[in-house]
Amino acid sequence: MAYLGTQPNDVKKNTGLYTPSEILQLTKDGSWGGSLELIEEQTVSSNVANLQFTSLQESRYNVHLLTIASMKSDADNKAVEVTVSNDGGSSYETSNYDWAWQYQKSNGTFTEKRNTSGGDFTIVQNVGNSTGESFSAYVYLYNLGDSAKYSFSSWQGTGITQDPDYISVFGGGTYHQAETINALQLKFSSDNIASGVFKLYGVKQIWVT
Repeated sequence: MAYLGTQPNDVKKNTGLYTPSEILQLTKDGSWGGSLELIEEQTVSSNVANLQFTSLQESRYNVHLLTIASMKSDADNKAVEVTVSNDGGSSYETSNYDWAWQYQKSNGTFTEKRNTSGGDFTIVQNVGNSTGESFSAYVYLYNLGDSAKYSFSSWQGTGITQDPDYISVFGGGTYHQAETINALQLKFSSDNIASGVFKLYGVKQIWVT
């Protein structure tokens, strides 16, 4: 991996070329660009109305990753939703979300969903709650700490619907207000989160100076 011009302000002296072993070690140490740094982890084993992440460290990270593992509802046919806050989680915004996604079921159904006046980022719909019916996803969020830019999100996920059918989904969206976002909320539409493991990471960046 060669660099041209000014060298990055890195923690390891180099001539512009890293060996694979050096990259692996820097990644393990959290000093390589793109390294994930865990901010918060939450595990749910009994019903909660929602999850809130209120320590985003948004002034440090320009990119965040929210991982959703085996998120299960306590009722059928629910949507997974993410909302943002500009006041540390005292309240969450209920307008100005645009999003679009595509999903395909194992039965061959292919569908597009979109909204230009949403009240949240709707990540997926139709999640079931029987044994084995749950949803997992990677959700990336961008520009949360930049008050001069819109916040964007992209996601991909997989799970089982209430049908039951296997489903895969890929989508993205924007919160079209330029303001500092300092908290996130994850929830099901009008239902509780019965179980799941949820982690919020900051994506480390190394800037060229």
